[in-house]
Amino acid sequence: MLPTSSNQSPKDLRKRPTIFSYFSFNRTQPPHDPYEKRDRHTFRPRTRSENGKDMNQGLMARYGKIAIVLVLAVMGLWMLMPVSQSYEGGVTEYEQSPVGGETDYGMPEVTVEAPKKVEEVVPVPVVAPATPEKPAAPISATEPPKPITDSKPAAPKIASSGSKATSDKCTVSHDGKKPIIQYALMIDAGSTGSRIHVYRFNNCGPTPVLEHEDFKMINPGLSAFGKGASVDAEGAARSLDPLLEVAMESVPEELRGCTPVAVKATAGLRLLGEEKSGVILDAVRKHLETKYPFPILAKDGIVIMDGSDEGVYAWITTNYLLGKIGSKEESPTAAIFDLGGGSTQIVFEPTFSSVDGGMPEKLQEGDHKYELTFGGRKFELYQHSHLGYGLMEARDAIHRLVVKAFKEKHAQEENWASLPIINPCLAPKTSKEINLDIDRSGTVTTLKMIGPDEDSASQCRYLAEQILNKSADCTLAPCSFNGIHQPSLAKTFANEDVFIFSYFYDRTAPLGMPSSFTLSELRALTKKVCGGTAHYSSFESIPGALEELADRPEWCLDLSFVEALLEIGYEMPLEREVRIAKKIGGNELGWCLGASLPMLEGGWECKKIQ
Repeated sequence: MLPTSSNQSPKDLRKRPTIFSYFSFNRTQPPHDPYEKRDRHTFRPRTRSENGKDMNQGLMARYGKIAIVLVLAVMGLWMLMPVSQSYEGGVTEYEQSPVGGETDYGMPEVTVEAPKKVEEVVPVPVVAPATPEKPAAPISATEPPKPITDSKPAAPKIASSGSKATSDKCTVSHDGKKPIIQYALMIDAGSTGSRIHVYRFNNCGPTPVLEHEDFKMINPGLSAFGKGASVDAEGAARSLDPLLEVAMESVPEELRGCTPVAVKATAGLRLLGEEKSGVILDAVRKHLETKYPFPILAKDGIVIMDGSDEGVYAWITTNYLLGKIGSKEESPTAAIFDLGGGSTQIVFEPTFSSVDGGMPEKLQEGDHKYELTFGGRKFELYQHSHLGYGLMEARDAIHRLVVKAFKEKHAQEENWASLPIINPCLAPKTSKEINLDIDRSGTVTTLKMIGPDEDSASQCRYLAEQILNKSADCTLAPCSFNGIHQPSLAKTFANEDVFIFSYFYDRTAPLGMPSSFTLSELRALTKKVCGGTAHYSSFESIPGALEELADRPEWCLDLSFVEALLEIGYEMPLEREVRIAKKIGGNELGWCLGASLPMLEGGWECKKIQ
């Protein structure tokens, strides 16, 4: 406390300065302060030494206080200001699939929205463009190019802007070694036709990202060239030329020599026999090696694919396009049911619960168990390919049952095969000529089959169930059909998505079925179709549906088999919902994409054309 003199009033005592006393808002002289430093109210010039002395004693302390107040004020304002944050990383955006494409039956395609993954790209040093290679010589039909194997992998390239060899996602690949853009060609030699998939990937992230796909299908399939007494292997090989023309147009010339191709045949050639199919595949290999610049996958490049691989590759395709595998996030996977012409596949990841508080059950050992590692994640899948249970094979099997019963009834008539045969699986009052190998001897007989006078859906369903052979011995329970072990879908895969495609799609979408429906709804559709024209009024609003029903008397048979296969064969509950799709995110479903992804990791050598 400051001492007070006798001649000093309390008013003269110095008051504590307020915050406002440190700021001057006018140029008038302040009132007299007895405790102020001397000469404050004088205006004579001061010497440098005087200024320094006063600064050291008074002004320095005051200016320090001002600085502290200003800092506190700025900090307070900063804390009150809104903070904007930026987030950069894995964002999932949903991209609407293109709608309006035409299927083989003239119906709009049912597509599924696929999550578009924005990959987190790790920056790598920008490398200089590689020295451009000499363009490949044009391919001549009369003078086949001579293939030369280059054992060195392709150097990373940065092509000119706007080229099919560049990506707008990055300027160098993720590891700096792979090319930015990589193509892969997969030819699916199916039982009813051959298809090519031209895939374009970018290597901007740690996992290849599919940017685009070109697709083309032709008829007939390779197996059609070996069904007679002789095999037209050269004709089978040349039948693939329209597909490879698509590849030549899609793949940039500078990348063709490092774009691998594979031809994988399925049930069609599998059923043809080893000798005939081997001759056809040898001709295909020679044709590709001498006429086209694409390197053939060294192992299993041109081969009849194992049925188990076919199903697993389809599972990979579906879950990759759905974004359920190949990303950091671990999502429950979807099951796939594929129905081809000669076989049907089922693949899913079962989940086993514990029994009475004990250890959870496990997937039984056997050929059905498929262990897979994809994107650093391990999967234990159940898979099985039921050879002989594709839609075309099922048709023949049902027709044989009908013919067998008719033949037994008319055993005394030598010309029984020329008589009209009533088939309960044809629409009422319709007819169709059927070419059938009755006893599987290789001899095909043309038979005239006619539909019944009235609805016979229940009889057709009975025949469809008969060919599933549910009474076969089940050596490893539980079983689906034909004695094949399969974990119960109701117990081990009760809630996740089930995708059914190929002929499952082709026999439901044209008749107006939505992208998702229950087996009860499928049963109602089957009953309506098998009822004949009297029940077709509801199809009038569906473009092309009535024409389809009129042109294909076997619609009742096909739907009866599809329904029986899902409900009785695979034992799916009636209220279980399934999803049909031809494409996900604009990309075709099936096994081809799943089989093409491993091709990006190697197993082939670049090929140069002189």
